[in-house]
Amino acid sequence: MSNTETTYRNETIPGERPPQSQGVRVVNPRSRVPLSLIIDDSTCLVNLAHFCIPQFAEVFPDRYLQDWRSLPREIPDSFVREFGEWCHENGVKGKYSIVPYPACVGWVDREMPGWSKRELEESLDLVRTLMTPDWDIHPEMISHTWVIDTKTGRPYPERTARFMENWDWTAGRSVDEMTDYLSYALQILHNVGMPCDGITTPGGFGNQALPELAQGTLQACRAICKAEVPHYFRHIYTDERSVAPRVEYARGLDGNDPQCVVSIIGCTGDWFGGWDGLEAGSADRFITQEGGSGRLTEVIARGEPAILVCHWPGIYFNGDRVGFDIFKTVVSRLRSHYNNLTWMKLSEISHYWAARELTRIERVDGEVRLHAPFTAPDFTVEMDGVFSSVAISGDGQPQQLRRVAGPLDLSGGTWAQLDGKVVACFDLPRGDCTLRCVNSE
Repeated sequence: MSNTETTYRNETIPGERPPQSQGVRVVNPRSRVPLSLIIDDSTCLVNLAHFCIPQFAEVFPDRYLQDWRSLPREIPDSFVREFGEWCHENGVKGKYSIVPYPACVGWVDREMPGWSKRELEESLDLVRTLMTPDWDIHPEMISHTWVIDTKTGRPYPERTARFMENWDWTAGRSVDEMTDYLSYALQILHNVGMPCDGITTPGGFGNQALPELAQGTLQACRAICKAEVPHYFRHIYTDERSVAPRVEYARGLDGNDPQCVVSIIGCTGDWFGGWDGLEAGSADRFITQEGGSGRLTEVIARGEPAILVCHWPGIYFNGDRVGFDIFKTVVSRLRSHYNNLTWMKLSEISHYWAARELTRIERVDGEVRLHAPFTAPDFTVEMDGVFSSVAISGDGQPQQLRRVAGPLDLSGGTWAQLDGKVVACFDLPRGDCTLRCVNSE
């Protein structure tokens, strides 16, 4: 069920990169380290652990021996509300999957056998109203189990790993085939008012077809959801590798239709409660009580987005909320030990990284000239110098940025002077703009 860690042989390509002056450095938004929580295996009502295990066991009977009948068949909306309200109160943001045809039980845009039509509609409405302000919604393919024939809407009859989404189906698939499959999943969520800027891969989906997965995501999210900067979650790295987002297949940056896709990388394993909600995790693996160690401390020290990964059945933990309680502890420890973090959706991180890498930047004396293919709120740049004022201009009148005491006071439309450097934060418009810095002399 998890996004396995492996070394990939089929690499994606970055695409175009514009020149950027070495005298100007794009830094994290508001000089803060982004945080995000990825929630996998979530959907409306259905507990995927209960329904997926017997289907996995049909192909791998020696590997899936859990007593799935003892697991609850439902993760109730009362828990979705409890979790969503707590996260909103504590500023937590991230990604929440809605599997469109969970374990072939039923369709979220049609019927969910075992629940009434009203219960399904109320569940969908809860996600739309409570979750979407703080969470990106992703399809996690179509069923998370059997591969679906997109011409018939039914699973293929072959019962092997070759026709399971988590395993071998993507090997050898073309970009067009991948686009078709992703589009089918996205369209179902679009039908219920949940447009998506990205997708999540279940298990090993896409491992053997990374270029096709990336390009399929780019095409499908643009076509179905009109996403400006599509993104996908495929990788988890818990070793020394960078977990910074990867901006891929960038092209047309100077034209009217710039394009790219962003690969989001998780930095933790599921150390909350696992994909089946059977084995409790530990907050210490994320960050210890004294804040001196843990995976998140390593990533935050590097200034890279610290993107935690969990599975919904493990957060619920069969009604005992063990995973949820561990997450609350992690959030509390982060708040106690850091004052330079910011929770963001995956789409917000993707948008920022696309602007960070694909904006053309030229410094000429006190001016910084930018050409951006994508907008980015709280775009933050750092440059050497001592100045008395900073202004941003585009098509309209120049806007004076307000000076603040230091980098942690930054918000859109402000700047700070620190140790011979200026840090400016502003909402980056698409197209051309100029940052003008006036010397203090």
